[in-house]
Amino acid sequence: MIIIYDAITYTSIGVEIDFEKLISNHLELPFELVDMFLKEIVLKSLFNKDLVISNIQDNMKGWKFNRINRLAQAILLLAVTHYCYIEKVDKKIVIDNAVRLAKKYLDDNDYKLINAVLEKTL
Repeated sequence: MIIIYDAITYTSIGVEIDFEKLISNHLELPFELVDMFLKEIVLKSLFNKDLVISNIQDNMKGWKFNRINRLAQAILLLAVTHYCYIEKVDKKIVIDNAVRLAKKYLDDNDYKLINAVLEKTL
């Protein structure tokens, strides 16, 4: 989530991203030693970002994806990518994990937005 958050932030200010370096720096490991699942979910989240955001935006009545907290954006990108591009995990598990992240890192009621959007998107 934090790697995706950083990538969203860098992109928003026009900084070019070296994805391998970004992942390696966060994990303090050479890219080759980073777990394959982690590399896959982060890279697919970022490479498919526009399509995933479009799918999320279609289910955000009254909200604009680019206007919500960047950490909420990262959680949504992570969850939708995990469900749609990585492996078919039960939708409830993906949503539960995203809601847990939202409760831990976002404001008190922000988890409700995450839950509602994912219920409609997945």
